[in-house]
Amino acid sequence: MNSSFVKKAVALAVLGVTAPLAFAQSSVQLYGIVDAAVRHTTNQGANKSGLTEMIGGGMSQSRWGINVTEDLGGGLSAIANLEARFLTDSGVSASTNFFQQSWVGLRSKSFGQITMGRQYNMLFDVVTSTYSSFPYSPYMEAYKPEIGMSMGARANNMLKYVAEFGPVRGALQYSFDEGNKGPFTSAAQVPAAVGGATKTAGGYLRYSDKGLSVGGGFLRTTLPAGTDVDAWTLGGSYRTGPLYFNVGYGLNKRKDAYSANPFNAAVDSTLLSLYWQGSSNGGFMAGNADKRQMYKIGFGYQITPQINAGMHYFHAKQSGSAGGAFNGKADFMVAVVDYAFSKRTDAYFGVDHTKVSGGANVVLDSNGATKRTGITIGLRHRF
Repeated sequence: MNSSFVKKAVALAVLGVTAPLAFAQSSVQLYGIVDAAVRHTTNQGANKSGLTEMIGGGMSQSRWGINVTEDLGGGLSAIANLEARFLTDSGVSASTNFFQQSWVGLRSKSFGQITMGRQYNMLFDVVTSTYSSFPYSPYMEAYKPEIGMSMGARANNMLKYVAEFGPVRGALQYSFDEGNKGPFTSAAQVPAAVGGATKTAGGYLRYSDKGLSVGGGFLRTTLPAGTDVDAWTLGGSYRTGPLYFNVGYGLNKRKDAYSANPFNAAVDSTLLSLYWQGSSNGGFMAGNADKRQMYKIGFGYQITPQINAGMHYFHAKQSGSAGGAFNGKADFMVAVVDYAFSKRTDAYFGVDHTKVSGGANVVLDSNGATKRTGITIGLRHRF
């Protein structure tokens, strides 16, 4: 057979396979953050002696991710995201979910976008995009009281729709529990149920124009044993020149009493406690309380092109505890100075303080501490 004919045939075959792809413009972006810090906290540990440690993210949780976009024509694009979180100090995954975000969807220039998978929820989206604590980082990873009000911040099995028209953006979400629901009949079922999927439904609306941003959101979470928790948030921010100012309010309300079935009660109370507690969340013991509110106010100031400073105050109230042992209040304060070596690399120094008071069981953690101060110094690089 003529070798020239074979070469031409192969070339035509290759062109035939690849031709349809020539019309689609796609991009793949690798991004990430590597953040490490040294942090000291007082009243930490069983004997309250304090703790000095290296942490795998002081200002931001370290991560790497991939964004994919493909132009499908006619104003329609395919989009996808995979994002994994890790601890810089040890190199291990930051959570049991290897990918903290994993979703795929379609985006239309005219009708908004719909995505499916593990994603941020409505509360997290509206707060971080509208009245976040820091203009250069939505919150401080080592100390984030506002995240304790976000009902876990993410959800598996989520459908999310987002539409933006000029300065107005709205969004809706729904996530499937995929059969992770009671009744539960043994203690052995509790860990899997707590770590499983939950049903959620909610939305938010925000307006942003000429430095002013305001918004609010709602999310109902049905815990695995059937307890409903309603969460609301409302707030705003204003930027003018070097000044950034923000205020916000959050409410979490457990609508139902826990089940008389002890295993059902254990699942739902454990999961709500995980949402509300944790030193990095600025959390305090939830116990049998059914309502938590938080107010926040703060500002940031760009002192020089390299130096940014910010201070924030949060006040929380917890109520609904039978007998009052877990009814109380908490005050959180944090101040951070950030120095930018470049657009991608910065160093930061932060001081935070927490104080709780109220019923006999209103404490920060199992060691009974009611006050804690933290000092964090770290380095962060974005790519």
